[in-house]
Amino acid sequence: MLTGIDLGVIAFYLAVLLVLGFVLSRRRASPGDYFLASRKASWPAIGLALMGANISPGVLIGVTGSAYAFGISVYNYDWMAALILILFALVFLPVVLSARVYTMPEFLERRFDWRVRIWFSALSLFLCIFLDAAGALYCGALVLRFLVPGISITGAIVGLAILSVLYSVTGGLRAVLYTQALQALAVLFSALLLACFVIAKSGGWHAVMAGVPADALSLIRPLSDPYMPWSGLVFGAPVIAFYFWCTNQVMVQRMLAARSVEDGQKGALLAGFLKLTTLFVIVLPGLAGRILYPHIPEPDGIYLQLAFGVMPQGLLGLLLAAFLGALMAQLSASYNSAATLFTMDFVKRLKPDASDKTVVNWARTSTLLCMALSALWAPQIFRFPSLWQYFQAVLAYATPPVVALFLGGFLWRGANATGAIWSTALGSLTGAILFALSANGLLPLQFLNAAAVVFATSAIVLGLVSLATRQIADERIRASALLENWRLTRLAASGPKLFAVALLGVTTMVVVSFW
Repeated sequence: MLTGIDLGVIAFYLAVLLVLGFVLSRRRASPGDYFLASRKASWPAIGLALMGANISPGVLIGVTGSAYAFGISVYNYDWMAALILILFALVFLPVVLSARVYTMPEFLERRFDWRVRIWFSALSLFLCIFLDAAGALYCGALVLRFLVPGISITGAIVGLAILSVLYSVTGGLRAVLYTQALQALAVLFSALLLACFVIAKSGGWHAVMAGVPADALSLIRPLSDPYMPWSGLVFGAPVIAFYFWCTNQVMVQRMLAARSVEDGQKGALLAGFLKLTTLFVIVLPGLAGRILYPHIPEPDGIYLQLAFGVMPQGLLGLLLAAFLGALMAQLSASYNSAATLFTMDFVKRLKPDASDKTVVNWARTSTLLCMALSALWAPQIFRFPSLWQYFQAVLAYATPPVVALFLGGFLWRGANATGAIWSTALGSLTGAILFALSANGLLPLQFLNAAAVVFATSAIVLGLVSLATRQIADERIRASALLENWRLTRLAASGPKLFAVALLGVTTMVVVSFW
């Protein structure tokens, strides 16, 4: 159990994090400050903040638990993220940054029309609140319940939500960005320490490799695999990865804050390099947990079991402090992104002449509303069998239409707003029907395969309806301007190419090693 040293480390770390957040918040916030950190973020801060937003408590608990239950195939999401970030950084990000938008729904409006923006923003708000923020509160409640068995789930969730919302309400993205960068370093360091202790206690690297079944060490799984069949890996997982890293407001907002295109690109590629480390600091400890604790009934509990089972005093406190700090950073990021979406995509549309002060006040109010909604929903996640499956299943059924619109708008000049509206409607309906059939056991379709089906439906509808209807003149002008800008910025993006080649090489070596 926790000692006085551990509790002291936790208290000190969280106090430093809160003080840093408030120090970074001590300035009058304009919309540019509040939502995009004045567009002055450097590439190291962007890369670390992207990693800090991604290596959340949900990832620590969910990925470790999935590795324990299903094997190394969970790592497919991480190496694929590196490839997707290469694609986004070199091909798409320059155009997104040149548009000078606040949100990704705003970007899609410029390609199609306002109806697409409203749909995408509403979906993004839903995912920010009920997936990202609620999932983080669920993880925090798991930890507090483990530390203090008598605490109520509701009390733990409400306390964590209030604590994490403090500096995001006052300081906006600037406070969130740099506290997340600090958190990325702390979480990676503490995860590395845990991995070293776990593997050492398991008998070393070779003992872990020999003690785990061979199929658990293979990234490529057969078609019958319930968690990640090769068909889902090839056709479904890239769709989810593209949504998460290239259109998800929580992630892309860090890149939108870049002080230059090159900073945004290098920041994205740095995040790709950091994602590759999760094999050694998160996935393999989950595998080693099979040797140390082979009979844990709930896979999501293996992370805390490992932490309390192998970490010495003091270092256990550091690990839990980093975990709780990551929780606060993720919640603050989710609330800030939700506030950005609500304010810039809804309030500014209804009140286009609102002053900067009014806009920021609306953002702060919406942050508190998002906090309340996520805290109300978080207890419901305990009804799902696995946290990671909850995350991935929701993304698989809900997000493929976004990817179809984004890629269709970039790659095809003829895609129009009518096609986009029908694509979102029928794609979303398809996802809802497949989810309902799967949840009731009426259709045995693995969720990654379902993502591929929803994406294909959305893309086909976009193409057919666009061909059957006529673009208005304004749409043709916007489409031509976007594609011309894309051609010019792709030709100009030469600086980060060496970063991308190095990342591609390292990713290839890792994947081949565990094929």
